[in-house]
Amino acid sequence: MVDLVSQYQKIKTEVDQAILEVISQATFIGGERVKSFKNNLEKYLNVKQVIPCANGTDALQIAFMALGLKPGDEVIVPAFTYVATAEVIALLHLKPILVDVNMDDFNIDVNEIIEAIGPKTKAIVPVHLFGQCANMEEIMKVANQHNLYLVEDNAQAIGSDYYFKNGKTQKAGTISDIGCTSFFPSKNLGCYGDGGAMFTNDEELGKKITMIANHGQSVQYYHDVVGVNSRLDTIQASVLDIKLKHLDEYAVSRRSAADYYDNAFKDHQHIITPFRNKHSSHVFHQYTLRITNGQRDALKEFLSLNQIPCAIYYPLPLYKQKAFAPFCEEVNYLPVTDQLCKEVISLPIHTELSPESQNIIIDKVLSFFK
Repeated sequence: MVDLVSQYQKIKTEVDQAILEVISQATFIGGERVKSFKNNLEKYLNVKQVIPCANGTDALQIAFMALGLKPGDEVIVPAFTYVATAEVIALLHLKPILVDVNMDDFNIDVNEIIEAIGPKTKAIVPVHLFGQCANMEEIMKVANQHNLYLVEDNAQAIGSDYYFKNGKTQKAGTISDIGCTSFFPSKNLGCYGDGGAMFTNDEELGKKITMIANHGQSVQYYHDVVGVNSRLDTIQASVLDIKLKHLDEYAVSRRSAADYYDNAFKDHQHIITPFRNKHSSHVFHQYTLRITNGQRDALKEFLSLNQIPCAIYYPLPLYKQKAFAPFCEEVNYLPVTDQLCKEVISLPIHTELSPESQNIIIDKVLSFFK
């Protein structure tokens, strides 16, 4: 699904040198390289504070800890997303309220958010799924009207631009109270292990996030709140600082590959290609088709037998997962989410994907329907 080896070969000299310097200096935790990445990512995103951490799941958990929500408070989350988004909410004894998504862009449905708001609702988590932004302008209106926090799950859309109706542009993850991302190796900006970060334009909130991520201390050995130990190590920061310079270039490559797929599959009666929002650029963390003839699972088996990588994100919605049964007793049917879980399939897309490789993938997909 990704080719990290070929990507590494293009930046090998710079990456190897950076890693060797970290090892030779024995600055494995913290140091100037972590500060450099933090500062460069702040500039790239045009956000006041980036707080690096150990992984994307930690980023979400720390974000909710910083907001000071109380056990039993409700947080609205899309049911069609990776488990981490709702998992951290449950871990903190908050209640995830799982709602339906849009059929076109797979992102959270604003009307479903409105319907789900109740007296215990305290926050909304828009997930920028597969590489493009949820409808943040409308979600912000709802959040402001009901005095709710917004936490963006930006693990799949770093580098994406959101276009406001007044012409203003902001990077995904910088629009809400707190944005969270993952630097898992397969992400558009991925390190060579685990890593994550939080973004905010609120200075006081940034201080609190930083303190929570560092055992609840702002001065060593003086702990003001109960925190966690979550930090981005220096080797990973060094790799990310190098790859950040190529992030927009990576997005261009992914869009080019997506356009090539689109052209090959256009007008096919059983294949729906990914939708592009007018309010967001798409960085194509995933290239996800919908297969409408009920043969998605058969297609996946066929591709696997022919050694064509593919994946289903996601086969079972969160509200039907055993882990979330206690929170979903009143949720019987989310029609769009249920349909997507039966139809979606993702094909390989990455920075090194060549038209020659795509032609092999495309030919196999199309041959299945003959």
